[in-house]
Amino acid sequence: MKNKSFDRFLTLLADKVRDSKYLSEWIIFVMDIIISLISTTIVYYFSLKIFNQQYNRTSFWDVYLLATIGSILFLLLFKTYKGIIRYSALHELWRIVGAMVCRNLSIFLILHYIKANRYEILVIEWLLDFFMGVFLLIAFRTCLVIFYRQLTLNSGKIREKILVYGVDPRSVSIGALLTSTVFDDYLLMGFISPKSSLHNSRISGFEVYQLKDIDKLLEDLNISAVVFPTHDIVRKEQNELVQICLKKKIKMLVTPSIEELGAGKISRGKIKEIQIEDLLDREEIQINLKSIGRWINGKTILISGAAGSIGSELVRQLAKFKVSKLILFDIAESPLHELQLEIQDKFPYLNIECVIGDVRSGYRVDFVFRNYHPNMVFHAAAYKHVPLMEQNPCEAVMVNAQGTRNIADFSVRYDVERFVMISTDKAVNPTNIMGASKRIAEIYVQSLDKAIQEKKMKGITRFSTTRFGNVLGSNGSVIPRFRAQIKAGGPVTVTHPDIIRYFMTIPEACRLVLEAAFIGNGGEIFVFDMGEPVKIADLAKRMIELAGFEPDKDIPIVYTGLRPGEKLYEELLNDEEYTIPTSHKKIMVARVREYEYEEVRKKLNKLIEKSQAVDIQSTVQLMKEMVPEFISNNSIFEIYDEKHSADENT
Repeated sequence: MKNKSFDRFLTLLADKVRDSKYLSEWIIFVMDIIISLISTTIVYYFSLKIFNQQYNRTSFWDVYLLATIGSILFLLLFKTYKGIIRYSALHELWRIVGAMVCRNLSIFLILHYIKANRYEILVIEWLLDFFMGVFLLIAFRTCLVIFYRQLTLNSGKIREKILVYGVDPRSVSIGALLTSTVFDDYLLMGFISPKSSLHNSRISGFEVYQLKDIDKLLEDLNISAVVFPTHDIVRKEQNELVQICLKKKIKMLVTPSIEELGAGKISRGKIKEIQIEDLLDREEIQINLKSIGRWINGKTILISGAAGSIGSELVRQLAKFKVSKLILFDIAESPLHELQLEIQDKFPYLNIECVIGDVRSGYRVDFVFRNYHPNMVFHAAAYKHVPLMEQNPCEAVMVNAQGTRNIADFSVRYDVERFVMISTDKAVNPTNIMGASKRIAEIYVQSLDKAIQEKKMKGITRFSTTRFGNVLGSNGSVIPRFRAQIKAGGPVTVTHPDIIRYFMTIPEACRLVLEAAFIGNGGEIFVFDMGEPVKIADLAKRMIELAGFEPDKDIPIVYTGLRPGEKLYEELLNDEEYTIPTSHKKIMVARVREYEYEEVRKKLNKLIEKSQAVDIQSTVQLMKEMVPEFISNNSIFEIYDEKHSADENT
């Protein structure tokens, strides 16, 4: 009974210590002072013995006073009490060494000045006090780490047995971190390497196993997870290790960056489990952001639609620069709140403002520009789901067209330097309401830029538009839906066996947006090289296979038919458009028909008037008038195309 009570006490204590943020830095500071004074006391009495000197009360208190003042001053100066001791690394010990060197050197110089005849004795005392002080301060920290580790190890908690892939410096660093208290949910069992020459080797006391033995190894060691240093390595191992892990239901994990881990900023729950889409055969586009950083640093930047898939990733990437302020503007309260907490946690010194508001409201948009005066605007706010917008065309116009006009007009009024609109490949030869509404938004900002450059309007704002296809894992995209369907046991639903789409990851899409903003001079519509299009049916089969199942046997694929407004393939350019290269090989500029601002403004006013009145028929007809290439597909609005064609024939 007593043992059970004691075990329960240890478990509660371990949980309390492990979950606590850190020991107060001022407690550490006081303990460091006490330890340094203990060192001085030991050395003082030891010196009396070995040099056969008489105890002198005045002399002792002189030394003690100097030691106290020196300890307080130099421990504060070197900030030895800062940081979380449980995450301390050897490279942090320079603070202790530096503080003790300066402290003891100061004491030595003062005492040597007072008692010039004790030079040899003072040198010995200085060296002894230095080594004793450093030893005791390190020992104190070591004891705290051991105490913390023992509490967590003996808490009765079940820990997952894991292997680390690779023996390169990054893998070894990950192994060292996994044996620390940062990740006490995991128990490192060793490293696994494709190099047979390293068989029977040991790294940091852990066995290095051969990749060819992995099938048997997973069972013998009861491994529940394999940790990979990067996503790229996971993709390279798809034909062997990944397939075995999927087959045996072994989790595949990837760690955060070494820099984050080394800084002690990662909690024990932050190792990310690799998602199915991370394993898709696609090479990410890489962008050098140094020159972009120099251009962005010091700017106040507004991101509309900041809580969405693209907007939130733009916020994360912009937060890495030395921006003056980020203004996060969105109507979605809960997602914006979650993003605010995330950014404040990762970038505590970043100046951010979260503003709840609707891009359709001119008064609210004016408030944001009037109060924050952004230098740059990334306009990502939009309605994007094709079937929903087909059912709600007036709302599509109000958000995608009117919302864009509001943000663009106030950018001009408040002298925004650069405006970047996030558009879509669905705006090219649109077959649905969503694509047409985005094309109208493109036309408006491009005509506005043209009017400013031709001096027909006052303003300094330069407008650019970026078009790209589907992004992997974005809200409402096909991959999260497939993942959920596979998890539920199927079926996986695909609209048509021949439907294809372009894909890129959210981070690379946002990097390309930043690059396009940097190289833009105004008026461009940038299109990105998105690689080869992907057949959605093949994507579904691949995801089923990566989940460890057989398509159409374990999990069926069902074809449901094209949805309203959906087409078999997306285009990045209109048939009459062509592209010219830019300084980045993955970014091109689309040459499109130019429109006069006054003509566009008048038509858009009329379109918005009809949308506000929820006059669906007139709204759609006006959209088709503004975008002549807008031909509805598999939609109730095809009737207006037929009427238009009949009128032309007549």
